[in-house]
Amino acid sequence: MAKKKTDEDAPEDQPEGAVTEGAEGSGKKKLILFGAAGLVALSLIGGGSYFFLLRGKPHDAAEQQSQAKKPVGFLDMRELTVNLAPDSSQDRARLLKFKVALEVKDPKLIPDIQPLMPRVEDTFQVFLRELRASDLEGSGGLYRLREELLRRVNYAVYPAKVDAVLFKELVVQ
Repeated sequence: MAKKKTDEDAPEDQPEGAVTEGAEGSGKKKLILFGAAGLVALSLIGGGSYFFLLRGKPHDAAEQQSQAKKPVGFLDMRELTVNLAPDSSQDRARLLKFKVALEVKDPKLIPDIQPLMPRVEDTFQVFLRELRASDLEGSGGLYRLREELLRRVNYAVYPAKVDAVLFKELVVQ
């Protein structure tokens, strides 16, 4: 039969009730196991609370769809041709020919903006005459041009608001 370990079988240099090396190793394993189980439980609780509390509600999606279905208005500007400022190495003038459309969220704003179009065109021409052809190179140049035109058109038509300047045609000669 199996012999039970008693205090008498313990080595003489160990004090009574001391834990042996094998028992100490299993204690560390239990501690790691409980720690990992705790982390898994915390992550499940966190994920569940995000899912139920912070995710979008169904009525929010319906509101977003109804907002997306609202009609937008577009106001076409006439085509403009402008001399660009010469580069230092250039001896001939470069031309910019472009046509844009202005986008507004509410089509009811178009009659408010229409009488201000000469002011918008003047603002565009004054700005564009200072540009060089090198300023319009690449998509970054066009993006900066669009942002600057949008800023200037909103200044010209204030209190109305234009949401976007859309290029319909853009040629640099």
